[in-house]
Amino acid sequence: MSAWTTHDIPPQQGRKVVITGATGGLGYETALALAQAGADVLMTGRNEAKGKDALSRVQAEVPGAVVRYAHLDLADLASVEAFAGQLAGEWEGIDLLVNNAGVMTPPTRHETADGFELQFGTNYLGHFALTGRLLPMLRKGSRTRVVNLSSGAHRIQAAIHFDDLQWQKRYRPWAAYAQSKLAMILFAFELQRRSDANGWGLLSNAAHPGYALTDLQTSGPRLGHDGRPSWLDWLGRLLAPVLSQSAAQGTLPTLFAATAPDAKPGGYYGPQGLFELKGAVGEARIGRHARDTAVASRLWDVSRELTGVGWPGGA
Repeated sequence: MSAWTTHDIPPQQGRKVVITGATGGLGYETALALAQAGADVLMTGRNEAKGKDALSRVQAEVPGAVVRYAHLDLADLASVEAFAGQLAGEWEGIDLLVNNAGVMTPPTRHETADGFELQFGTNYLGHFALTGRLLPMLRKGSRTRVVNLSSGAHRIQAAIHFDDLQWQKRYRPWAAYAQSKLAMILFAFELQRRSDANGWGLLSNAAHPGYALTDLQTSGPRLGHDGRPSWLDWLGRLLAPVLSQSAAQGTLPTLFAATAPDAKPGGYYGPQGLFELKGAVGEARIGRHARDTAVASRLWDVSRELTGVGWPGGA
């Protein structure tokens, strides 16, 4: 596994793939690699101009690629519902869903269109709702996989704050980000358990990119900011040359989880270097809270109530 690269991706011809947040960074690199492997790729994002540009770049890199762009704003449950409804009229099944999109540590509290704290709503609840809406199509896919993007942050300041999920009492950017990424890995594991129990036929797992250089580290911290470099900007500039890796390298754990025959149901993959910040792909460390099945089940039920998205079957 240590030498795994994009050259090891099995042929993906005919596989229908949906990737969230595919207009840049990790999502773009994921779309590019899967298009190169022959998949039918649907890139999604919330910025039409960035979407068209990303689509053009993939098409230029991979002549003849079967790839297109569609609008999807995970910070708006109405957009999630509309996207799923439109796709149901175009595709019969989905073979791979990569829940990649996210926002990171805005310094002040922001809300989604539905009143959720921005990180919890975008990084997690939007993906929970999307996966639920697409479940009928996922169940019709072939060897269907769902990959959730988490982060090493799920082990740091990590807890699901059921008494204040939306950070209305006291907003802490890093703790809110860690909660959203812990929720994503809990969701991946719980989805696998429920698929097994209810016969949905999914392989659900999770991955994290380590410290991959994308605009995620700067776009979130600049929300509501005055434009001057934040402490996170300065820290990133200082540590990046030593501890980071490219977005393309950071995408490898996702691609492994999405395509490798050795990827396990309920697996978690990431870089194997110092502190899992960069390096070759391997099994990543799972935080203690991410293994709590009672918390995962409770979070699932709460998420159903918050999003209004129903799931078939029982726990």
